Amino acid sequence: MELGIYTFAEVGAGAVSPADRLRRLLEEIELADQVGLDVYGVGEHHRPDYAVSVPAVVLAAAAARTRRIRLTSAVSVLSSDDPVRVFQQFATLDLLSGGRAEIMAGRGSFVESFPLFGYALRDYDELFEEKLDLLLALRASERVTWSGRHRPPIDGLGVHPRPLQQPLPVWVAVGGAPESALRAGRLGLPMVLGIIGGLPERFRPFAELHRRAAAEAGHPRPALAIGSHGFVARTSQEAADEWYEPFAETMNRIGRERGWPPITRAAYDASLELRGANLVGSPEQVAEKILFQHELFGHDRFLLQLSVGPLPHASVLRAIELFGAEVAPAVRSELARRSAAAAASA
Repeated sequence: MELGIYTFAEVGAGAVSPADRLRRLLEEIELADQVGLDVYGVGEHHRPDYAVSVPAVVLAAAAARTRRIRLTSAVSVLSSDDPVRVFQQFATLDLLSGGRAEIMAGRGSFVESFPLFGYALRDYDELFEEKLDLLLALRASERVTWSGRHRPPIDGLGVHPRPLQQPLPVWVAVGGAPESALRAGRLGLPMVLGIIGGLPERFRPFAELHRRAAAEAGHPRPALAIGSHGFVARTSQEAADEWYEPFAETMNRIGRERGWPPITRAAYDASLELRGANLVGSPEQVAEKILFQHELFGHDRFLLQLSVGPLPHASVLRAIELFGAEVAPAVRSELARRSAAAAASA
């Protein structure tokens, strides 16, 4: 299983400037590469509390400072963007990085980009479906003929540059909509399932829908990734105490916009248990929880969002070091052991 990190490059309510957050982010990606993590994702937002609106630009800067780690959006809000430009940006990133670029396409959990770029929220799902169709046509062929309702048609035009990877990886990010899992499966696309609340086992039907839809459409079993909030420190108490205030402040601020009840310390502590959604604790605890979820989902990639709210840069760097140097080797070793045991008993 691949292990990685994703971030929204949060700045919070002025806790850090966008310039400083981006500088720190590049240091974090560089360290993740050095400690052997497999992938780093950067999200797209159009709000004052996040520093990245164009993930490909940040990832291109990271490509120059890294050697091996894969670089992905997390997500690209495809519904309110132009698929031609998204493809060109990530094809360019792929060339700059030596074939390490990926696109994680999503509908977006925030909606600021829709009025900003002139789209109507009533077309939320239709926009995504149409633009995903165009994105896949672009990666399949250098010359494209395509028409839709929300974008002018393309009549046999070439789209350049072409990426090194053939095809350029495109993942679909899914939150709580079964239709999204079915769509990803019917298209044979890998899926990223976000689990940021509730019991993880409640999300198993999404993985099953994804795989069943792929099989019914005649596709090989597509890859599955799980994305979750979490933090790693030397001890479980240190991790729980340090992560709580930034996490609660951020989630409660967003929750006030959406009508969510506030997060209490008791509810937070419950989410840190083995069957809870947040992967917060010592390296041993975080590894145990990743392995527990792997028993549920059999997924191919796990992504951890460390900095849900603004954290001290030194703490984030230390968490990345622990995740790469201790959590990842423990998970990989145990999964290899399980695989060998299963093969021996077959």
